[in-house]
Amino acid sequence: MSQRDYYEVLGVDKTANDQELKKAYRKLAMQYHPDRNDSKDAEKMFKEASEAYDVLKDPNKRARFDQLGHAGLHSGGYQEPNFQNINIEDIFSQFGDIFGDSSFFGGGRQAGGGSRRQRSAGVPGEDMKIRLKLSLKEIAHGIDKKLKVKKQRTCDTCSGTGAKTDSDFETCSTCSGQGEIRQVSRTMFGQFVNVQACPTCSGEGRIIRNKCTSCKGEGRNTGEETVTIKVPSGVSNGNYLTLRGQGNVGKRGGAPGDLIILIEEEENADFQRDGNDIYHDLNIGVAEAILGTELEIPTLAEKVKIRLDQGTQPGKLLRLKDKGIKGLNKSTYGDLYIRVNVYIPTQLSDKEKKMVQQLADSDNFDPKNRAKKDKSFFDKIKDVFH
Repeated sequence: MSQRDYYEVLGVDKTANDQELKKAYRKLAMQYHPDRNDSKDAEKMFKEASEAYDVLKDPNKRARFDQLGHAGLHSGGYQEPNFQNINIEDIFSQFGDIFGDSSFFGGGRQAGGGSRRQRSAGVPGEDMKIRLKLSLKEIAHGIDKKLKVKKQRTCDTCSGTGAKTDSDFETCSTCSGQGEIRQVSRTMFGQFVNVQACPTCSGEGRIIRNKCTSCKGEGRNTGEETVTIKVPSGVSNGNYLTLRGQGNVGKRGGAPGDLIILIEEEENADFQRDGNDIYHDLNIGVAEAILGTELEIPTLAEKVKIRLDQGTQPGKLLRLKDKGIKGLNKSTYGDLYIRVNVYIPTQLSDKEKKMVQQLADSDNFDPKNRAKKDKSFFDKIKDVFH
């Protein structure tokens, strides 16, 4: 179609990257789209910009154009894109990454050349947010939760139409059934068309003569519904889950909103969480630390027995592998760490004091003597060479 330099068409340098190309094309497309600009050359300029972007966004096509210009695009079996006899919306279908779909500028084009927003079916429903409290045990392995939710549901009387009967509708006189209002403004940069939903019919193109008495014309009522929420393992406080289409239904058949579940993690008396690992504080007595013992401790699944060796020191950290939380979207588990705390009594009877004093008088209970027995590594090295 065009023989102009494609870089000149988009107004970019030959070193322009993908983002710069995309930004330049989007700007021109918005400027020259016929819905926004009804000047004589607008559609021609729009298609010219589309042709340029089609070539420059493709590394192979761009390389051929950089080397041989337009002639390079006719070699190797490649033909320049021809947007001359193609519908504007067909162009959009080729650049969905920029505009998403043909509704970007307000809807599909009519066969007669005009364009308008497709009339909506009812008014979309609102999203809902609820908080879901979960215990650490529920989070560890995942769980299915059933909740009763109060929300807007489809009216049973009118099946969501909002009218007494199907014949109780009439075309909206404000928008003549188009569902939209257009405002045209002219500036020094050209003509701009502002399209918005009709305020009278909310974009539906019709109004109700006789409203349903149950829902007052909304097509929905407040009701209660049970929803099942599949909570995966490893979720954290502040995470959220989205159930598409489980929110409030729309007015008069409008699409339902979403149900957003905000996760709240309950505190646990036995464990503290660190990612997928959990920690448990184990309190033992002085005698148990000295003599060693066997104890039963809790995990997130069941209780297990562990053995503490003689002379277990305060602050010792024991690791139980795979006894923690199953990771989010993972097959692996975190670990359970046991922190040993030795309880020291603050009040003793006279008899207990005497017993402790006897221990204190023993060389084995004197840390200074113990330090002498346990020579450091460097002291042992010295002994070897002296």
